[in-house]
Amino acid sequence: MAKAKAKTAKKSAGKPSRGVPKKHKWQLPADGKMESPDEIYFQNMPWAKIEKRLKKNDIIILPIGSTEAHGPHACPGEDTFLVTRMAEQVAAVTGCTVAQPLWYGSHPYHHMGMPGTVLVPEEYFIGMLKAMMAGFWNAGFRKMILLNGHGQEYVIPTAIHQFAKHFQVPGVFINLNWYHAVRDYFKLKSEGGMYDTNFIHADEVETSWSLALFPEFFDMKQACDTVPRGYMKDGHIDKAGNLLNRPIAWYGQVGCGPIEISAYPEGCVGKSTLADPEKAKPGISALLDYMVQLIEDIGEAFPPGKLPPGNEICERSKEELDALTKKPLSKGWKSLYSLGYPF
Repeated sequence: MAKAKAKTAKKSAGKPSRGVPKKHKWQLPADGKMESPDEIYFQNMPWAKIEKRLKKNDIIILPIGSTEAHGPHACPGEDTFLVTRMAEQVAAVTGCTVAQPLWYGSHPYHHMGMPGTVLVPEEYFIGMLKAMMAGFWNAGFRKMILLNGHGQEYVIPTAIHQFAKHFQVPGVFINLNWYHAVRDYFKLKSEGGMYDTNFIHADEVETSWSLALFPEFFDMKQACDTVPRGYMKDGHIDKAGNLLNRPIAWYGQVGCGPIEISAYPEGCVGKSTLADPEKAKPGISALLDYMVQLIEDIGEAFPPGKLPPGNEICERSKEELDALTKKPLSKGWKSLYSLGYPF
């Protein structure tokens, strides 16, 4: 018995236990890859390379960003660069593929009117996400991580469920909001964390993460501070990411605080002058480690070419599913669009 235990222990030595991601050494900051011929972005590869990649890893990350004001010190594409720089590093380690990002997102009411912020109506945004999902599923990427970099986490799940209801095809479709994956790394110094202020918008926290990932798009000489405020006693309404676990989600109200253009025309809600990339690096490393673990666990449950059991997660006939889930353009394959368009 003792020998058997020792053998088991030796066999598992060095392997991370499930739920405890293995730590990797990440390059922070790292060069962007959106125009690189490296085998990372779907749009940048010849089709032959895409087919070869699918055989090894058929997971794709869809970076979902936005274009919005982030203060005088930051670029309007901050939310998008956050998720692309994350996805690029994870893809380089795991062999998954990344889609070129969605640059325009849905916005809550309090962003209305801010110069530099491009508000996409929810129905258009949802439609675009469903169209992206359909296109990549039809190309053979039937496991998708919608990596969200902006305060639109209340909209993306709707797109996923509408896609599933319309098509009823097997696949893995996950919405990952980067700030939700590593909640413990947003604690205040008074709580044993890295920050002086809670995460809100274009502030100490978000600017620190951005400086650690893509400092070339920032001019910290222009950084400014504002004082966040609401109309009620503090404690009811949560802040960005709902990281404080308050009773009412930040997006679950209108009227409990001023809109941005009235109270924070600078575009920063909080203290961006306190930003420091060193504050963000532990959290970024933990997030990227988690994403690698997530992709590895998806791949372990569903190796390339294998999908969740169609008879258990949808109501289509076996004949329908056999045709739809074949390799694109192979004999007997049917396009996903044969099920209907638009959707």
